Amino acid sequence: MMHAPDARRLAEGLVFLVLFALTIPAANWLIQHAGTACVPRGPCLVPVLPALPGWSGLSAPSGVLMVGVALVLRDLVQRRLGVLVAAVAVLVGALISAFLAPPALVIASTAAFLVSEMADLAVYTPLARRRMVTAVVASGLVGLVVDSLLFLWLAFGSLDFLAGQVVGKAWMVLLSIPFMVWLRRRDERLGLAPA
Repeated sequence: MMHAPDARRLAEGLVFLVLFALTIPAANWLIQHAGTACVPRGPCLVPVLPALPGWSGLSAPSGVLMVGVALVLRDLVQRRLGVLVAAVAVLVGALISAFLAPPALVIASTAAFLVSEMADLAVYTPLARRRMVTAVVASGLVGLVVDSLLFLWLAFGSLDFLAGQVVGKAWMVLLSIPFMVWLRRRDERLGLAPA
C-alpha cells in the first residue's frame, strides 16, 4: 500500500503531467488563431511589453505563453514523478507536437519543443534537490532561449520576434515563482520529498 506522501506526490505528478501535455496543443493553436494581430503566413502576436511614448512596445507569437508554462510544468513533472518520466514526457510531447502542429510549423515546433525541454531538464536536474526555485528559474530561462532561437529560425527563417519570444516566456516563468516558493514550503511541511 502506498503511503500518503507518496500517493499525494503521484496524484500531483499526474496532474502536472496532464497539464504539461495540454500546453502542446494549446501553444500550436494559439500561434495560429489567437492574438491582437495575425501576420499573413506568420504567427498571431500578443503584446509582452507595453508601448510607451517613443517606443512601440514588444510583441511575440502567442504560443510563447504556453511554452513558458510548459517549461515550468516539465520541472514539476520531474519533481513529482522523476527524471525518467519527465524525459519520456518530453519525447511524447515532441510526438504530440509533430501531430498537432500546423504543417508549416511541424519541424520547428517539434524540434524546438524537444531541444528546449531537454535543455530545461539538463539545467534543472543538478539544481533541483538543493535549490528548487532557482532550478525552475534557471532551467526555464535556458529552455526559453533555446526554444525561441530554434523555433523562430526553423519556422520563419528569421529572429525578428526573438526579443518578444524571450520576454513572453520569461513572464510565464517569473509568474510561477510565488507558486514554486509555496510548493517548496508545503512539500517541506508535509514531508514530500522529490521523486
